[in-house]
Amino acid sequence: MAHFFICPNCGNRTAANDAKAGFRGQPKGCDKCGFGFLFELLDDYYPAPNAAFFACNQEGNVIACGRGSYELTGLDDQGVIGRPVASVLGLRFDAAPDPVATALEWGVRQLDKPVQVNAEGDLPARAVADIFPAYDDDGGLLLVLTPKS
Repeated sequence: MAHFFICPNCGNRTAANDAKAGFRGQPKGCDKCGFGFLFELLDDYYPAPNAAFFACNQEGNVIACGRGSYELTGLDDQGVIGRPVASVLGLRFDAAPDPVATALEWGVRQLDKPVQVNAEGDLPARAVADIFPAYDDDGGLLLVLTPKS
């Protein structure tokens, strides 16, 4: 059975039989851009061309900014890495409970969540959030923000 993976850096989607890189036990890396780890998707997922990717650790702190992150927020990697994703991006979800906290606590996907993004020094923008938990021992999540036009 094939598993679907997505790279938080470039958005490349791949399919593989295992989440590990051969017999080494290391997480799969991206074959396209060389990024160090991929997120497994339970279903095939097609991000919008203008979607922004943010990878977070188990505490919800940003560990990597991927494709589209600068275009959406105006913030570079150095300005956001190590900081809580909800506060650095100024995320305000339309409905409670907070989908980021739910994904971290319960390890469940949160799809099509309307959100206002108000990154530091930027104007507020409407977006749709798709949140994928990391299915490994380290935890964490992948936040995909698609701007609304």
